[in-house]
Amino acid sequence: MDTPSTAGEQLRQLRRQAKLSQLDLALITGVSQRHLSCLETGRAKPSPATLHNLLTALEAPLEQCNRVFLAAGFAPRYIATPLASPAMAAIREAVSHVLHANNPAPAILLDSQWQVLAANASTGVLFALVGIPPDAADGLNLLTTLLQAGGLGDHLVNADEIRTLAWQRATREALGNPQLAALLASLPTPTSAELPAHLPPLVLTRIRSTQGELSFLSTFTTFGMPQDITLTSLRIEHLIPADEATWQVMRGAYADYAALVL
Repeated sequence: MDTPSTAGEQLRQLRRQAKLSQLDLALITGVSQRHLSCLETGRAKPSPATLHNLLTALEAPLEQCNRVFLAAGFAPRYIATPLASPAMAAIREAVSHVLHANNPAPAILLDSQWQVLAANASTGVLFALVGIPPDAADGLNLLTTLLQAGGLGDHLVNADEIRTLAWQRATREALGNPQLAALLASLPTPTSAELPAHLPPLVLTRIRSTQGELSFLSTFTTFGMPQDITLTSLRIEHLIPADEATWQVMRGAYADYAALVL
């Protein structure tokens, strides 16, 4: 399939990916169906405001939005601000608050390459419980440590399930992320390419530890309405204990850690 090159072709592809008809998109945005048809076929040129309206309604990735703006003859609209820049101080403070609030359950900040950018104290506590140095999260890539031998994946009770699900998710994300695609190409493909026919409503992360098996459910926090490429790439993964036994182990181990630090 040829890669869409004009702004209109890209808009049409994004609309179809969103499973919207021209009438649906016209009703959502207030742009007439006739004008939308002309934009998609190239018979009309969109204004920057109209492009922004359509792309926002289509929830297009910001990198894709920039490509559409360029194809339409306009400058890219969105930038990627370094997380360490002064302009991102409020973002860093928010991330720190969320990570700390998740204690005594682990939580990590990931970028679009699955690189761990920050982690709370309970992440180090969990690592210690499985025999990994507590500071191992610094500079860690979550995808690499799950898929490569010798990493965190080796400590999973249900390693085949987690590795396959992680591989599938990363493969989908890599479709629009060349750096992630290159990382995936360097990693081993999970030996089990297929999942069981019947999975529970939520697949738990089950970890072997010095205190027995620990079970966690995974949730993600992302920023709402991001207007910066860096923000769209950030997500916080929370590992929430899935049973009382796991809660007790994490509470006790975190209390021991806090007593040593304070």
